[in-house]
Amino acid sequence: MSRAERLLELMQSLRLRRRPVAGQALAEELKVSLRTLYRDIEALKAQGARIEGEAGLGYVLKPGFTVPPLMFSLEEVEALALGARWVEGRSDAGLTRAARGALAKIAAVLPPERAEALDWPTLLAGASRMSQSEAASLPVIREALSAGRKVELAYVDKHGLSSARIVWPVALGFFDHARMLAAWCETRAAFRHFRLDRMDKAALLDARPPRSRRALLIDWRRAEGLDE
Repeated sequence: MSRAERLLELMQSLRLRRRPVAGQALAEELKVSLRTLYRDIEALKAQGARIEGEAGLGYVLKPGFTVPPLMFSLEEVEALALGARWVEGRSDAGLTRAARGALAKIAAVLPPERAEALDWPTLLAGASRMSQSEAASLPVIREALSAGRKVELAYVDKHGLSSARIVWPVALGFFDHARMLAAWCETRAAFRHFRLDRMDKAALLDARPPRSRRALLIDWRRAEGLDE
């Protein structure tokens, strides 16, 4: 690994961590000596990276410093392409355009031999057919999540019973055969999960939930036991 590649690897390693990490752990991850790691950290600082910490206390990268993604490995390129094409086959027109745009931007900064992996992928993601109700509801739900708004649903449960719900969207789950909304339901006064293919109608409301989506997400994860 060249020094330039190693510095990018070090930046990526620090980006993935929100808490200080010991220099020894970073050195072992990069397969370099502790002395080399210290020199690399000082080199990144000299280039403007906001790395806080010192030997014996650990290091953390503060937001605000970016480097161009010139050193994606072939495996990373394949993973990005697979993920983008998975999104293309399971989302609405807006997300499909976003996925294609992201791949085009990635291809523009890649060396030719790695950009080829985007045009001739070895990993393929099959499409999942969306129902009309999913295709109509998905853009509405995404806008509600982005804007922090409530949604009114005309919903049909698994027993075929219809009901009107006002919900506070928390997150969207994309599965192989269904898209599902996690939300706080005002009718049930609890978190519930709603399949988009059972939504007869989804309407964006002007009203906003009384709590932020982040706070709701934390409570939903706790309720589902995902933080244990």
